[in-house]
Amino acid sequence: MQKLIQLKLKILAKIILAKYKPKIIGVTGSVGKTSVREAIYTVLKVKYNVRRSIKNYNNELGVPLTIINATAPGKNILGWLVVFYRALKLIIFKDQNYPKILVLEMGVDKPGDMDYLNSIVDCQVGVLTMVGTVHAEYFKSREHLRQEKAKLLKAIPKSGWAIANYDNIASKESLKESPAKKLTYGLEEQADIRADKISYDFKKTKDTKGLAGVKFRLSYLESSVEVTLPGVFGPGVVYSALAAAAVGISQGETLGEIALALRLYESPKGRMKVIDGIKHTTILDDSYNAEPKSMRAALGVLKRIPLIPGARRFAVLGDMLELGKYSESMHRDIGKYVFKCEVDKLIVVGERARDIARGAKEAGMLSDNIFNFAYSDQAGHFLQDRIKESDLILVKGSQGVRMEKIVLEIMADPLKAKELLVRQDKSWLRDN
Repeated sequence: MQKLIQLKLKILAKIILAKYKPKIIGVTGSVGKTSVREAIYTVLKVKYNVRRSIKNYNNELGVPLTIINATAPGKNILGWLVVFYRALKLIIFKDQNYPKILVLEMGVDKPGDMDYLNSIVDCQVGVLTMVGTVHAEYFKSREHLRQEKAKLLKAIPKSGWAIANYDNIASKESLKESPAKKLTYGLEEQADIRADKISYDFKKTKDTKGLAGVKFRLSYLESSVEVTLPGVFGPGVVYSALAAAAVGISQGETLGEIALALRLYESPKGRMKVIDGIKHTTILDDSYNAEPKSMRAALGVLKRIPLIPGARRFAVLGDMLELGKYSESMHRDIGKYVFKCEVDKLIVVGERARDIARGAKEAGMLSDNIFNFAYSDQAGHFLQDRIKESDLILVKGSQGVRMEKIVLEIMADPLKAKELLVRQDKSWLRDN
């Protein structure tokens, strides 16, 4: 049944695209796709009628559903009939409000995924955030993973734009394979669109609340402008803003227009979201997903935030999934980095995350400061008793570990869970 639905969605989506001819911006990569997607949408929506993927709609079902502007009804047959009706209505009648630009997140889980998505959409702009080790277990090597993601850039026509993260070697190498006009972004001086003079405004008060955000200088050619991203943290958000700036530049936006639009950027749920915790603590909610590079980046932010005397840093880390043969070594490396980041208390969740604990202990962290749990709800209950006023708690792990359950246990206002946390719809909550 799913294969049949998938085929029908593909056909309907292609017909809709042929009729309305929107400009399509595709975003792929191992880390940061959703944040980049949201940043691009923020930059472009000021001047254009734009639609972007919602939730994690980045696969063979999600991409066509975004084109149709429908949500997946699961196993509800009647719901799928409604989706098909909506698609046919778009085909038969002219929707004057159909978006001029679609920003589509395009995920790769296994070989052939990008080929399938490219068979549905013809992107005029392609963005490759970075190539890491997420989903590496489904590929023979990281090079095979890189090649699959690079297919997005290779499919961009000469008249289009291929955009890549200059600081990620694999991403930069992939750009060479594209026939399109090229732009790079990054922190290195050789990148076309650059960020420097990065500063984090933490607003030191009696506790760590009131965290203000990131400021940096955005430069392109001979021009530069200061950018402020309120209420978000970490190098990841800077890269997202740079990618969005690259797309904006490709569409004729000025640096001033881009900087002004980026002030409206909001970090997606579960991506370094600052949430008030119980006992006047502060939570850095990065529970959406995890892989080694993003885990290191989050820990780096945790280390940089100043605390008042007596307050402590908690790293609550879950399994990093889909790392294949690299899993044990990479979890251990993260553990060693935890110790380097001067974390006071380490809580790990899941079988693989035990190697994070082992790595931290090997690096010199005291056993009395390391705690292991099989499930996230157990860790959440434990934290309720252990955290104290003004503590700072980072929560991060792969989707399958459901680390948002921990955030729910320790957030000051759990009634705001649906507004602030990831995976709060019925399909996910049934798993509780």
